[in-house]
Formats: sequence, C-alpha cells, structure tokens
Amino acid sequence: MIEVINDKRVLSNCKRIVVKIGSALLTANGQGLDLNAIAHWAGQIAQLHDQDFEIILVSSGAVAEGMVRMHLPSRPEDLPSLQACAAIGQMGLVQAWSSVLEQHQIRAAQVLLTHDDLTDRRRYLNSCDALQHLIDWRVIPVINENDTVATDEIRFGDNDTLAAMVAAQVHADLLIILTDQQGMFDSDPRSNPDAKLLSTVRAMDDRLFDMAGGGGILGRGGMLTKVRAARLAAKSGCPTLIASGESENVLTRLMNGEMLGTLFTSDNDRITAHQQWLAAHLQTAGRLVLDDGAVKAIKENHRSLLPVGVKTVEGHFERGDVVECVDTIGLRVAVGRVNFSSRSADLIKGLASNKVQEVLGEARSLEMIHRNHMAIY
Repeated sequence: MIEVINDKRVLSNCKRIVVKIGSALLTANGQGLDLNAIAHWAGQIAQLHDQDFEIILVSSGAVAEGMVRMHLPSRPEDLPSLQACAAIGQMGLVQAWSSVLEQHQIRAAQVLLTHDDLTDRRRYLNSCDALQHLIDWRVIPVINENDTVATDEIRFGDNDTLAAMVAAQVHADLLIILTDQQGMFDSDPRSNPDAKLLSTVRAMDDRLFDMAGGGGILGRGGMLTKVRAARLAAKSGCPTLIASGESENVLTRLMNGEMLGTLFTSDNDRITAHQQWLAAHLQTAGRLVLDDGAVKAIKENHRSLLPVGVKTVEGHFERGDVVECVDTIGLRVAVGRVNFSSRSADLIKGLASNKVQEVLGEARSLEMIHRNHMAIY
C-alpha cells in the first residue's frame, strides 16, 4: 500500500516498477528520436536501477523514427506502411536505448508483444518466464507493441494499455505513465482554466471518465486511455502514477515520494494469475448481455454468472472459450471462460438453474461462467 505522510508518498514497498514513456517525450517534433532526451531518461532509470529497483520499460517512438529514416513527410494512414515504419524505426529505438543504458553498465533487452501473445495461454506464460529471467539477470526489458504483425483487430491501440497489461503480467508494485500532461484534473484544463490537479484518486471510480473530458466511459482521448490503463493495472493490485515527463528528474523525484502527478490507487484485491490472463483479452470469442441483477451479483458480490442473468447471446463460441460480459448499454462487466457453447447458451439464457438440465438433457455445470474463471471490470 502507498501511504501519504507529511505531504510525501511513501513508496518503500514498491520495488518492481513498469515505466511507460510516450512518443512526445522521446521524439524531436517529428524529427525522429531525440537521443538527448533518451540519454536523460536512461540516467534517471540508471539511478533507480542502482538503488535496486527492478525497472521494466515500455517505450514508444518506433513509427516516428521509421518515418524519419524513410524521409516521409507525414505519418502514413494505411496499415502496411505504418507496420513497415514500425519495423524500420524499431531498429533505431532499441539501438538508442541499448547504447545509452550501456553507458551506465546496464544491459537492455528488446521485447515485442502483441495482443495474441497475452491472450494465448501458452505464449502468455512463456513471455512471463522470459521477462522474469531478464529481471532476475538485472537486464532492463524495453517493451513495445509488435506493430509489424499486429492488425487493427488485435492491436492494443496504445502503449498505455500495453504497459498496464505488462504490469499485471510481471506482478509490478507500481506503474508509472509519463506524458506531456501534469496528471489527472477534475475537469478538462483545456476548456476550464480553473481545473484542479488531483493528487490521489481511486482507479475504479467511474467519475474519472467524465473528468478526463471524453464524454463518458465509451469516449476516446489521451487521458481516457491512461484512466483505462490505470483501472486495468488496479485489477491486479498495481497502483498507477501519471505524471508529466517534462518535470525535471521526474522519475527519481516520484520514487523519493514527491507529490507529483496523480496517484491512482488500487483496491488492494489482487486477482489470480489466471484472472490476470483473462483480463488481458481485449477481443473475445463472443458476448453475453446481462440483466441488472446479474451485473450486481458479479460486480458487488463476486458471484458466478448463472444462465438466468443472461439476456442475449452474441457471436459463435465453444465451451471453454473466453467471452465478454456486458450490461444492457454495452459496458464491459467481466470476461471469463464460458461453460457452454453459444448454441447451448442461447437455449438456456434467462432460465433458472433447475431448468438448465431439463432443456439440455445433460449439463456439466449450472454456471454460465464460474467466478474463479472470471475477471471483473
């Protein structure tokens, strides 16, 4: 738990830290990678490394570097060109990080991940093992999305989400997201000059979506992606600090307890490794629309999902597939491994448990999704 004592955050229990640095802090106004900036970040990371912090770095900037190397006047709009730019730029990105960290006698390793890597159980566990070995060897993983092979349908979409998933995967004690904004405000500072910076918020507070200025939970925007990332990290018990990367020596100051940026606290209710893997599914095999009673039973009482609480079955899936559970307005409530195929689920939706076996003739389970195989949002 992170406590605030005498206007200082006490981070004494935070040893394993995921640090995400955005493109705006690593690139030079469209001129590719800013090597001076990267050297500056490496210096701060080295200080933390020397203090025995375990640092996992999530770094943007590959596409911007690829554009410069190919002398492109503007960012491509088609996916193949973006993928090609990412492949070219990734060479420069990892080379830059490796060279500046080596100046501090620190080895770096490149790790490229896709959504499929985190939703395929075997690949998820393999990447967990690889990351743990790197951490044990005191090597700093430099992680980025593998844009070259990711399609629009399976992309994380932003490195904030990727960083949150990595934080859950490595059981991080803290996620730091560095951006060009000071932190989370109680309203959009671009339209409200009286907006106040929030020092500490609860990550699972739904009011944060409106404060982020995106028109609610389904909106889009820079701070919205960070709020969603903080919520995703919080599900694994990992708090998040969002702060301005433009503040001098921000990493060392944050870890010294300075009250910079906004701390998104978790509910300190760590989920199991299996549930963390389930939570990594941004895309699922199908969807179950739940009634209000089922939503309450899952979110407030952490109950299993029963057929009686399912209103609609969407998509085609088999028993054991991972499906999404949403409320009546389409907001994600949970994801989990379903005990019935879509055909069977459609037959028993809305039925009381004592009717399920009567309809199916044989039922291995009375729960549509057992609570132990569910990640709640």
